[in-house]
Amino acid sequence: MKLREKDLKKFESYLKYEEKSRATCEKYMHDVRYFARYVGNREITKGEAISYKEDLKERYAPSSVNSMLVALNCFFKFIEKQDCCVKLIKLQRQIFCSEAKELSIEEYKRLIRAADDQETALMLQTICGTGIRVSELEYISVEAVRKGRATVNCKSKTRVIFIPIHVQEVLLPYIKKTGIKSGPVFAGKSGKPLDRSCVWRKMKNLSEKAAVDAEKVFPHNLRHLFARTFYSMDGDIVRLADILGHSSINTTRIYTMETGRHHIDMLEKVQDVLAPQ
Repeated sequence: MKLREKDLKKFESYLKYEEKSRATCEKYMHDVRYFARYVGNREITKGEAISYKEDLKERYAPSSVNSMLVALNCFFKFIEKQDCCVKLIKLQRQIFCSEAKELSIEEYKRLIRAADDQETALMLQTICGTGIRVSELEYISVEAVRKGRATVNCKSKTRVIFIPIHVQEVLLPYIKKTGIKSGPVFAGKSGKPLDRSCVWRKMKNLSEKAAVDAEKVFPHNLRHLFARTFYSMDGDIVRLADILGHSSINTTRIYTMETGRHHIDMLEKVQDVLAPQ
């Protein structure tokens, strides 16, 4: 069979029926449409899927390839082409993260100072100050800021996000100044919440001015910075998992990984102890 636009529309409806989060729907549809452009008018076969996987491996990191293949395999199962599903790339568990992609506290502060508009600066402080996902920014409403907590409904799960006092103290004057009566604090002219692409674009525009490597400047890195900072102060990974909304601590461990430099320093200290006198 060939991939048709109506198949994509039906798949999108299916994802919504399954109560997938808006972010998941957008991600899956983006990834499946990417495959659609690759395959064009050719027949959907296992060979095409394997070829597509090899093409992705040349362009993206293994973890990114796997996330795109998960979406594609879901689509194949939906259109009853399970025989086209491809295996994910086996990944060895990393014991440390890359310094090249780790946003530091000083770099984060430079991004805030580089923001030309107050909305962008406050948006960064809100995401990093609460540890929320960028898709959860829409739940930071006027009502939530005043109460100091927001209720997030995602993937048939409900959790509470606490808004720290220092975040309240910068958001409340902004709400008063802009005259926002209710609803999301960060919204476009239409009143709709800012989507992830808009947040991403606002952040990328700051990287050069703030002298921060563009590879480090993306919304999820603010969540990682929050997690690393919290864990370094508290050391309770279970509590951190609850705050981040993780159902598995193994997911949280990814956020608390330290850099290779830290591991090297620790090894050096071990050698100092073990070295013969």
